[in-house]
Amino acid sequence: MLNIIFAILIVPFVPIFMYGDLIVVKSEAKNIIVQNQVLGEENQKTGTASCQNEAENIVSRDLFPLKEKIPSHIIPKRKINYADMKIWSGASVVIDADSGTILHYEEGRRQTQIASLTKIMTAILTVENVKNLDEVSTITKTALNVDGTVVGCPTSVFCNSNRMYIGEKITVRNMLKAMLLNSANDAATALAIHVAKTPEDFVKLMNAKTKELGLKDTNFCTPSGLEIDGKETECYSSAYDIARIASHSLQYDIIWDIMRIEEEQIYSADGKYMHQLKNTDMLLREMPNCLGGKTGFTPLAGKSLLTVAADPTGEHKIISVILNDENRWEDMKKLVDWTFANYEWK
Repeated sequence: MLNIIFAILIVPFVPIFMYGDLIVVKSEAKNIIVQNQVLGEENQKTGTASCQNEAENIVSRDLFPLKEKIPSHIIPKRKINYADMKIWSGASVVIDADSGTILHYEEGRRQTQIASLTKIMTAILTVENVKNLDEVSTITKTALNVDGTVVGCPTSVFCNSNRMYIGEKITVRNMLKAMLLNSANDAATALAIHVAKTPEDFVKLMNAKTKELGLKDTNFCTPSGLEIDGKETECYSSAYDIARIASHSLQYDIIWDIMRIEEEQIYSADGKYMHQLKNTDMLLREMPNCLGGKTGFTPLAGKSLLTVAADPTGEHKIISVILNDENRWEDMKKLVDWTFANYEWK
């Protein structure tokens, strides 16, 4: 009996250790969201409901290894009239790009297929490993032997331009454009071959990078995001991990300069072949504060979207990720609008 009484009185006060390097920062409000609720760990039944109902400020966390401490005046805080929201997706996350503060979280650590959102990591490794993006690469048969969207064919049943050819010489910069604008799987595979000789060796670099970034819910299988037949469950990430990968990518201006291009023609190095590209991100044309993003779709992953957007002052950026959402365009606009309506930086 004494053991039972001891457990009831003491256990609720035992610290709960969480994932990665996430550190709770003191909140000015007396009520905060407990750490396991925000990060998607198993809920502790004791006291959870009251924290959810009464929370005024989301917990700030040191999510990323920063060179210097983030000034307190640029960490977002909930407004007094804060109102929660729900979107019907498989998972969704919004983080502040500068401080890493989690602003919205719904099933953020659910491991699932992410399709072409994978290409953000492929872009990062390309920029980090190729010093001169204007160097020329030769397109191989392996690069072209992929399914789904490819250069010249924005869908598997529609082609509006020339495909790439075996032996075609094209710059790394132009392949980056094809991969990020057109979401071309052949361009992603060609970049992987250029960097690491084979797609398989490039995937090893991708997964090594996830460990370097401290990601816990990601295992890449291909540079394009296509799942491997029979090994689909081994290809996964999470909304939270993808937001962190996108945050890392923001240090490379070239990636996001490309992301903002709506349409462009690229040429082979000898000028013989032209390829028409059109950005798959509809929000560039519909949402003025959209700084770029990445679309993703496979039948297994569903329709997904990553968006980076700026607040009305242009001084602060958020990273928003929605996975497996049939209404991804409208839901992303709602989620971005909701974030800036309910948070302020001061």
